[in-house]
Amino acid sequence: MRPLRVATTLALAVALLHAVPAAEPAQALAPTERAAPSRDWTPPSGTVTTPDGVTRLADRYGRALRLRGLNLGKTDTVTEEHIAQLARDGFDLLRLNIQWEKVEPRRGRYDTRYLRSLDRVLDWADRHRVLVLVDWHQDVYGPAFGHNGIPAWATRTDGLPFEPNPDDWFADYFQPAVQAAFTHLYDDADLRAAQTAAYAEVAATLRGHRSLLGYDLFNEPFGPVPGDPTDPDDQADAAAALERGRLAAMYRRLIGAVRAADPDAWLFLEPTVLVGQGVPTSLPGFDDPRRGPDRLGYAPHYYDTAVESGADWDPSSRFIENYEAAIGAYPAAHRLPVLVGEWGPPKATSPGNAELIRRQVASMDGFASGWAMWYDCRAEDGGGYCVRERDGSPAPGKEPAFAPHARAVAGAPGPESYDPATRTYTLTLTADRTTRRAWTLLSLPATAFPDGARVSVTGGGTVVVATRPGEAEVLLPAARPGATVRVTATAR
Repeated sequence: MRPLRVATTLALAVALLHAVPAAEPAQALAPTERAAPSRDWTPPSGTVTTPDGVTRLADRYGRALRLRGLNLGKTDTVTEEHIAQLARDGFDLLRLNIQWEKVEPRRGRYDTRYLRSLDRVLDWADRHRVLVLVDWHQDVYGPAFGHNGIPAWATRTDGLPFEPNPDDWFADYFQPAVQAAFTHLYDDADLRAAQTAAYAEVAATLRGHRSLLGYDLFNEPFGPVPGDPTDPDDQADAAAALERGRLAAMYRRLIGAVRAADPDAWLFLEPTVLVGQGVPTSLPGFDDPRRGPDRLGYAPHYYDTAVESGADWDPSSRFIENYEAAIGAYPAAHRLPVLVGEWGPPKATSPGNAELIRRQVASMDGFASGWAMWYDCRAEDGGGYCVRERDGSPAPGKEPAFAPHARAVAGAPGPESYDPATRTYTLTLTADRTTRRAWTLLSLPATAFPDGARVSVTGGGTVVVATRPGEAEVLLPAARPGATVRVTATAR
């Protein structure tokens, strides 16, 4: 379809012909009569800074984006049905976990079958209008230590010992052999060159896909910890030194590697995992060598250490407040959009963890352009990190992640909420000049509205609503800049 100029006279004429009173449930428009930009699907092309000072991803129409998604691909094979199910459930983002060990299992020999499989996943995402963040994943370095990520051939331990902890996999990071392997990865010229070439190979394979949001350059970066690795102060000092030095140098190399093959993909930088303990990042700013505005973002994870260790979440711990304070300054200083690449407790069947999920969803709406929950798998009784039951329905306590949301907001996005008891979704936005010429796009999945939804609007003057299964679009051609607009969807 030819891209629509949403401010054209024709679009406005169609809108006014089908206008409805603001406080009345709106009537759906026939698909042939609609001229909504969501039909011309566009990934982020820039950013917009909203009045609250938050820099958010924005599309070509200037709409602030709110992406919600799930992680896939770490140990499972991604199928088209996985992506179709994501889309049916209202998600618009897939964080696709890939590993260097799979890209280059033998030094200098790329696995073309694996690269074709990644290309095929993005073909499916193109078809189902799901954005993909390609995550260069590692856990405890790689397979040499029983985990995944960096190839065994790129693992150098200096002969130091490795004794895995069966009760605490994260403690494996502090083993001497693992510490040595990370040091060599950052410092050895041949390993740096091999890593750079692998990133360029993947970028050359996947460039051009409409669904390609970009790359998460290095999952949960880690490095050597001089002194006592169990001492929180020593950990914090080591993380700061890593971010200012070795990790920053790696990010500069990898930004250049991807940019040599792809000038358009967004590139997201992760801090160390200590951000989850309220430790602000020490990463410096980065330059993007692409022509035009930078396409860089910030991708912290959002995990409570106590919950990860098996505790039920304690609301009095101030974890959310401390986390928000820890991650806020860096993206504000560098005008970076935030996308939370991982979050979610192992299980949410306990009262504290269920409340944690509800609060994290609301928290991320305030500072992030999107998030991807860990992990899209199925288990009985909310087992493990799986977000689904065996039948594909939301796992107990994890329903808020499946709630309706505003995918694209024409105006300054405000709070949104969903009450499952009354099946009522509400979005508040502040009108600006974008509001009069672009459509606000709502995701209203069948998990919340199995029989469809009725949409009403107050505060926006003349209102146009177009609906189709799982979605609704709202246009406010007469909205007064600065006006508070309330959009409500209720079950039919």
